[in-house]
Amino acid sequence: MANRQTEEKITALYERLSRDDDLTGDSNSILNQKRYLESYAAQRGYTNIVHYTDDGWSGGNFDRPAWKRLVADIEAGKVAHLLCKDLSRIGRNYLQTGFYTEVMFRQNGVHFVAVANNIDSEEQDSGEFAPFLNIMNEWYLRDQSKKVSAAYRVKGKAGKPTTNNAIYGYKKDPEDKDHWLVDEEAAAVVRRIFRLAVEGHGPYEIAKILTQEKVECPAYYLARNGRGSRKNTVDTSRPYDWYGFTVSSMLEKPEYMGHTVNFRSSKKSYRDKRVKNDPSDWLIFENTHEAIVDPETWQLAQQVKRTVRRTDTTGVANPLTGLVFCADCGAKMYNHRGKRKKNGREYSVDFYSCSTYTLTFERETQMCSSHTVSTKALNALILETIRTTASYAIQNKEEFIQKVRSISQVRQQEAAKELKRKVAKERKRSAELDVLIKKLYETYAMGKLEEKRFELLCAEYEKEQAELEQLLASEQAQLDQFHEDTDRASHFLALAQKYTDFTELTAPMIHEFVEKILVHAPDRSTGERVQEIEIYLNFIGKFEVPMPEPTEEELAAEEKRRQKRIRDHEKYLRQKERKQKIAEGLIVPGEPYQLVCQCCGEPFQSVRPNAKFCKPACREKFYRQEKRKAKETETSQTA
Repeated sequence: MANRQTEEKITALYERLSRDDDLTGDSNSILNQKRYLESYAAQRGYTNIVHYTDDGWSGGNFDRPAWKRLVADIEAGKVAHLLCKDLSRIGRNYLQTGFYTEVMFRQNGVHFVAVANNIDSEEQDSGEFAPFLNIMNEWYLRDQSKKVSAAYRVKGKAGKPTTNNAIYGYKKDPEDKDHWLVDEEAAAVVRRIFRLAVEGHGPYEIAKILTQEKVECPAYYLARNGRGSRKNTVDTSRPYDWYGFTVSSMLEKPEYMGHTVNFRSSKKSYRDKRVKNDPSDWLIFENTHEAIVDPETWQLAQQVKRTVRRTDTTGVANPLTGLVFCADCGAKMYNHRGKRKKNGREYSVDFYSCSTYTLTFERETQMCSSHTVSTKALNALILETIRTTASYAIQNKEEFIQKVRSISQVRQQEAAKELKRKVAKERKRSAELDVLIKKLYETYAMGKLEEKRFELLCAEYEKEQAELEQLLASEQAQLDQFHEDTDRASHFLALAQKYTDFTELTAPMIHEFVEKILVHAPDRSTGERVQEIEIYLNFIGKFEVPMPEPTEEELAAEEKRRQKRIRDHEKYLRQKERKQKIAEGLIVPGEPYQLVCQCCGEPFQSVRPNAKFCKPACREKFYRQEKRKAKETETSQTA
């Protein structure tokens, strides 16, 4: 006899099909499930039928849209009967499936029927084998998961992409789904992103630039072309929304160098969510498809990206951030720039000083010294170093390569010698620890040492030994690199030939050429301020370009500049002295200066502080005497 049903409640027919179920044949298709359940409902006289369908959803995932809607309707008291083809359609996790069938449906008064399994909640005997069926369904899912994982590992280890979709900038080859082709329209955007990164722009700044220029974001672009995992869910009302996270992720992808990267993520069980793997666990196959950016640009973008750059009051980030260091204490140099006021006048300042000194100069005990150097002078020196080194390298290619190799060999020999000494010492200590652990165990085995004490000492020794082994592995890798013949000169030559104009220092030039800058404390022992600055260039380090002997004209020009610096310094000292006298009340501003004539020695007054003579006659007499002295000196030297 058919069961009766109230009009206000529904008969829910639930259908689900995953991709794996689809492989088993047409009997599990959504259409066949609907026909099968509708026929059963009609035979039993169930009315007010509503379908809940999840197509393409795994039985191990209960976060399905139609299932969530069905559960919400059950909890709201809208469902009288729930029909499904079999228990595996509800799910393949036996714990959760059992919770719904044995607990939730009963608590909400839902009549549940799994037709093919002959399970009817109103017939107690029919549910005896339901737990076993749920376990079998989960075993099926676990078996399928193992098969899929095994196929995934085999494909990944063979160097084929394990992703279903090509990343932004590439598209799948129509003739080979495991091969990627460059998508020129998107690749142009990728190249621009890397170019902006090399120029010193951060990911969020790059995202802002692309959004303002109305460049389509990756999700929208791929969806517009019928590609990508979000082609059916992307928000088409916001096509130009770029985010810093998106740009940052793109900059970190080795795929843009033409490499295939597999096993970025994993999960221990089919029940767990995928988690990101450490980069050391990635499997990278090089040069599997055409590169969009060259390795040098990619590496440079990583280096620039790691350096935090902040804009100051000028609104511009400093391109030398993270490159300038104090030669004495090794700390970073702080860049101070902005506007300052003095005596009612506003002027710009832009200079570097040692961060150690800056942070401690207000304390009683100062550390280090200022090492102050102006940014203008530093930029000029960097440009000159790059220009002269690049010009010398291009014009004297063979000599440059030989010079760099010889310098590199000396440095490597010195570093390798020290490293070998360190490795030998650590290996000796590791062997000593083996002996200590062995003796410790013998003492414990003979009952001469308490178990607690044994475990404590043993743990300390083993920890020290593990740290030594890790350190030894790292140092041995460095030692192996010293024995490899790395031609750094050719890399620098290739870099120098990229630039045809060395008249202006740009941010990309700084990032590509400069490794680090060491600023020494100024030396005033000669009466002039002399400061040494070491500039280390990428690939070749600190390189001294052979310079020709200066000509007489260059020496004369340098002497002229030196005399001007002396005069400027004397002027500065006079001004400083005058300010001091004004502060002490010895000079009243506006009143004439009390001076002594350099010719007659008589005191006189003048409005100019540098006046030398009391009257024109004394000036003429003084210079006639000087001219006569010079002539007499010349005559005596020639006699």
